Amino acid sequence: MNGGRIFAVIALLLAAAAVAGCGRKSALDTPYQAQVDARKQAEKTGAPLPAAPEKPDRDKPFILDPLL
Repeated sequence: MNGGRIFAVIALLLAAAAVAGCGRKSALDTPYQAQVDARKQAEKTGAPLPAAPEKPDRDKPFILDPLL
């Protein structure tokens, strides 16, 4: 391998490591919880209120969920 390829491989590995470290460390919000939080924030700031969120029926499992 020449120097250019070694540099490219190292750069790609560093970029992959940097991207892998991005993101939130806490649990993800459900769409319902995100709407509730947005409504609370709008009430605090005096902004127009978004539509009232509808409570979801229940958690509907998907066949590929165990893979995630």
